[in-house]
Amino acid sequence: QVQLVESGGGLVQAGGSLRLSCVASGRAFSTYTMAWFRQPPGREREFISAISGSGGIRNYAGSVKGRFTISRDNADNTVTLQMSILKPEDTAVYYCAAGNLKNIATIPRVYDYWGQGTQVTVSS
Repeated sequence: QVQLVESGGGLVQAGGSLRLSCVASGRAFSTYTMAWFRQPPGREREFISAISGSGGIRNYAGSVKGRFTISRDNADNTVTLQMSILKPEDTAVYYCAAGNLKNIATIPRVYDYWGQGTQVTVSS
């Protein structure tokens, strides 16, 4: 069993930056693919970024590529999402997810564990 706890959300002006963190409890963190998803108001959950267990493979949604950076520290059981040049359309609840996957996936249903989410609001 893995428990995920996100932090770092908040209110920021357009063009600003935020850093989200997700701490995982449990064992074998390095065996899990970790991902970030977000759910804007009234919309379905959407893929943002994912990173392989070793950290060697990263994937980004087109809407955030070049602005967001995912990283992980397997010694601290932490995955981080550095978000820059934020836009109002980035406003959403951001979720951390973990999956015991062979490859990075962008579909929410294949991830086994989810955090409670953290709100990010970008004002114009």
